[in-house]
Amino acid sequence: MTELPDRRMLLVHAHPDDESINNGATMARYAAEGARVTLVTCTLGERGEVIPAELRHLSGAALGGHRLGELKDAMRALGVEDFRLLGGAGRYCDSGMMGLPDNDDPGCFWQADVDQAAGALADVILETRPQVLVTYDENGGYGHPDHIQAHRVAMRAVELAAGQGWDIPKVYWNRVPRSVGEEAFARLGEDLAGLPFEKAGVLDDVPGVVDDGRVTTAIDGTAHAAAKAAAMRAHATQITVAEPYFVLSNDLAQPLFTTEYYELVRGERPQKPENDLFAGVGEAS
Repeated sequence: MTELPDRRMLLVHAHPDDESINNGATMARYAAEGARVTLVTCTLGERGEVIPAELRHLSGAALGGHRLGELKDAMRALGVEDFRLLGGAGRYCDSGMMGLPDNDDPGCFWQADVDQAAGALADVILETRPQVLVTYDENGGYGHPDHIQAHRVAMRAVELAAGQGWDIPKVYWNRVPRSVGEEAFARLGEDLAGLPFEKAGVLDDVPGVVDDGRVTTAIDGTAHAAAKAAAMRAHATQITVAEPYFVLSNDLAQPLFTTEYYELVRGERPQKPENDLFAGVGEAS
């Protein structure tokens, strides 16, 4: 068996681009420090809205293939070598936004059997043996069906893997502290006139915003801000970046966070805020 690095983390995301927006600085930091960073993406985002006019002809499988190329470029920017599609390319397709007929497509991720999908993810866990897993909360951060399903599958896979010999010590959900978000949006309001974006978004539209007391961990990725921005730019169908801000297809500007925040939901809750996702993980794990 190949010897594994001392520190190993697994991130579970719904679509290409989610990883760079939520965790790009974290991924770049730990990859640069020699940790094994593994990303599992559940769909190719085949129903995503495309920003550049010259690419709007892409849809369905063609868009998915293009977004896979964007994901490869983003991972190159972050220095992450191990990235996979849950169940293999094309196993689960994008479910579209909540409440649309797309949700009823039998091949979409929202319709997936959770135990079956979690079994495929558990296989990755047993192979890579992460001490840290990062995913969304039970609302998927903002209510998208694929994000909710990614949460369900990830948490179930943790249970399945524990029953088969690898109990992940620490599980985190992506978060943004409300006070940090309020301060960032206040700066955005002051800076908006100098940006190529016409309107600012609102804090309540940012996934994972919670009261500060819920947040257990802050990862300072300032040294990897350029890598995160480059990874986000690689997802050109979905994101337009003008550091330190960006927009999605709704054209509403929001902050690009280079310190990324988490809530520890499995593992011993720290008595004071952490600055390392691996804090308290023994080398023997």
